[in-house]
Formats: sequence, structure tokens, C-alpha cells
Amino acid sequence: MKPHLPLLILLGTAGCGTEVDEADFTNHGSALSQEWELCGKTAVRLADIHPGAEGSAPEDLVHGDRALYFTADDGTHGRELWRSSGTGGSGTSLVKDIHPGLVGSEISNLTRVGNRLFFAADDGVHGYELWVTDGTSAGTYLVKDIYPGTEDGLFRPNLLIRRNEPLLVEFEGVLYFGANDGVHGRELWRSDGTDAGTYLVEDIEAGPDSSSPRSFVRVGNEAFYFVAAQRGPRRDEIHLWRSTGAPGVIPVLTRVGDNVIFDLLAVKSRLYFLVDNDEGEASLWKTDGAASNTRQLRYFFGEYPHDLVALGKRVVFSAGAGEPEGEELWSSNGSTSGTKRAKDIWSGPTGSSPSALAVLGSRVFFAANDGAGKGRELWVSNGSGSGTALFKDLSPGGGSSDPEALTAIEGTLFFSASDGVHGHEPWVSDGTRSGTKALRGLAHGSASSSPRDFVRSGWDVFFSADDGETGRELWALPFRPKGECDPHHAH
Repeated sequence: MKPHLPLLILLGTAGCGTEVDEADFTNHGSALSQEWELCGKTAVRLADIHPGAEGSAPEDLVHGDRALYFTADDGTHGRELWRSSGTGGSGTSLVKDIHPGLVGSEISNLTRVGNRLFFAADDGVHGYELWVTDGTSAGTYLVKDIYPGTEDGLFRPNLLIRRNEPLLVEFEGVLYFGANDGVHGRELWRSDGTDAGTYLVEDIEAGPDSSSPRSFVRVGNEAFYFVAAQRGPRRDEIHLWRSTGAPGVIPVLTRVGDNVIFDLLAVKSRLYFLVDNDEGEASLWKTDGAASNTRQLRYFFGEYPHDLVALGKRVVFSAGAGEPEGEELWSSNGSTSGTKRAKDIWSGPTGSSPSALAVLGSRVFFAANDGAGKGRELWVSNGSGSGTALFKDLSPGGGSSDPEALTAIEGTLFFSASDGVHGHEPWVSDGTRSGTKALRGLAHGSASSSPRDFVRSGWDVFFSADDGETGRELWALPFRPKGECDPHHAH
């Protein structure tokens, strides 16, 4: 059964600090039209990968072909690639010990292309290179030793490269990435998973110097974008580039000097991104791929805008730490006049500091504090001032529930929050107040299991959590198409 996105009713006017009335979601019919449902309220720990209280600390959770893939450290092999078939499958197991011993292979940037998963790893022999897996040990192999010998062919995560920065991207069934073969510097490459099909696409900075492509993002089926440097007539330049995969990448924006282009976000056919002019502050930009239609929308004083999400044709984000109203929720329709604060949630200079933004249907949910005594709670917005309101006080009595890790999956919002009694535990919401509920806690008493990294794969929603006994391990909630839940999951 193919899942469909839910139909959600837009918010009406609601006062600051007042919970949205349930009627706002139900007067015009069903608040949600869901094709998937949660089978019960109890999560299952899938395996004690690292026996004892330390935990294997699962990271990089990615939905693969018929299984979830992730990295974990079992205390014997170091951090390596693992897979799990969930609550109803064949189990959770190590895919391959790529770098034998306790060191681990430093896997990063797991990227699905068809029924295979590409990633960067170091086997201790060839340096940091491109690997691929079909989920079996035999089908997990080095694609190509791009920089022959022990030197790194791919970017290795470090202080300058954020671990979650997208360094690989799939486009039209092919993987694109930045790599260094020791001759051309770090440039734009492509791979189909074979040695012969892995080669240089564009030597942007001709010769042995590097343009260092990074921050890849795909925009629909038309093109992908990335950031790379190039030496200009007088100074080094940083460019935003557009590519269709063919030779001849197109410069979209050029900035001179120590500028940084980052946080690229696809919104329909447009690309939004941030630019730091070497001042520790950033401006919001947008483009449709043409240099003539690439423009700055607004400069933000103070800290960087963050948590950019696509809400229909708009981008919604948290920004304004240096503004008189403090950090609040902002929205942009792609025009300078249409880039504005959605609402001054905490009136005055303090700011409500929205965070953990997640889009469910036609609304964005987030955590914020309006300063009215309820603490940091769950809010909702349709991008307008009148449609921005406190959604539900999850920890009544003045204590903050502090929602975190908000993730929308097939019409259901999964997140972590505290009800003031049990600590941070798993919660779910169907987009209505009555349908926003805490699941059974994983840690005892007021301790927190702090679930995070919610990902659906197959008929489960996976996440990592720490129950206080086995450390942070992999957990799952049965989550299936309607009518497919087993009777014993009904409680």
C-alpha cells in the first residue's frame, strides 16, 4: 500500500500562550487522513549491541532496501556498519568489519541510490574512500581507490566538515560527490558503483589545486547544487554551482573572500541557502537556478538562522537573535517583502527561541517558550501570525516539556518530551491535541531515555534511546499500514 500525506486543517486565530482549541482541527472534517498507524504504545529494544551499560550509540540511521542501516560500536569492532530488519524481521547484525580491530572505519554520509547504499569509510589500507553495500558482507566493498595508496580520496569529517554535511548526493540513479585522485585536486566526481563507472566529472579548479565540492542538495528532478571554490582574478572565490550531471557546471552565485555558503534547502523548484560574509552573521538567499534570479532576501544580525524547513512553497525557520524582538519564528515566500517574522511569540527582546522544526502536512511544529509561565512547550504554525499558537502544554504546571527531535513520518509526528514526571520519553501526535500522547517510558521513574533520530524503514519506526540499563541502543515501534497491525500490538 502506498502511503499518502495527511490532509490537515489550517489553524485559525489563537492567542499567545493559549492552547489551540480542538475545534480548530475538527470543525472542517477529519484532522488527519492517515494510511499508517502505530501498533501499540511500547517500543522494543532490538539488540543490546554493546553489552553492558555503555551502549553502542547508534548513529546515521538510514532507510535502505528492506532494512535500516546505521553505524554502531559493539565494543569489539569499533564503529562500523550495521543493519536491522526491525520487530518482525530476521534481526540486527553487523554488515561488515571494514576496518578490523577496535578503531572502526569512521563511516559517514550514508546515501541510498536504488537498492544500494553508498558511504565513505577507511579500511585502514586505502584511506578514506567510497564504499557501497547491498546489505551483505560480500556485497560491501570499496568502489574505487580514488587516491591510490593510504591517502584520502574523500572528505574525512573534521572540525571544518560537519558530520551531517551532505558530501554525497543521488541524482538520476547516479552518485555525485567531491573526491581527490592526487592529480586534479578535490573535484566533482560521479559513480554508478563500479570501478569503471567512477570518474571525474568536472575539474573546476584546473590542475592540482582543489575546488572542494561540498554541501550537495538535489532540487527535484532538474538539477543538483553544491558549493565549491575557484581562484578568481584577484582573490579566491566561493561559488554556488548547479549541475545536471553532465560536464559543464553552472555558477549561480559568486562570493569573494572568506564568505561561506551553507544550509542549502530545496523548496519545490527553488533553492534557499545562507551566506556568511565573514562576519559571523548570515543572510538568507534564494535562487531558481539562474544567476539573474539569485538574490539576498534578508540579513540577520546575531546568530545564524537555523532549522530551515520547507512548508509548501515557503521556507520557515528560527532567526533574529540579534533583532530587537529576539530569536523568533520567521517565514519567507521567496521575496524580500515576504520574508518576515511569523510572530513575536515571547513579546520583547528575549525571544522564544524556536527549535526542532518539523513539517506535518500543511503546518510546522516546533518547541518554543512564550514567557507566560508554561515553559518550553509544543507550538504549531502555518507560517502566519494568526496561525501560530501554543499547540499543547505537555507538562502542565509551569515546568517545560522541552520537545526535541521532532520528526514527521507518514502523517504522524514522533518526538521526545517530558511530562514533568517521567523525563524525556517518546511521544506521538496525529496533529490533534487529543491525539498527542506519551508512549510508555523506556527509562525508570523521572530518568530520561532521550529518544532521537526517528526513521521509518519497512514497518517500523526506529530510533536510538538510553533506558538507563543498557546504554544508548537501537529501538523500534511497530508502525504499519492501516489494518496490518497484529492483535497483540493493539495495546
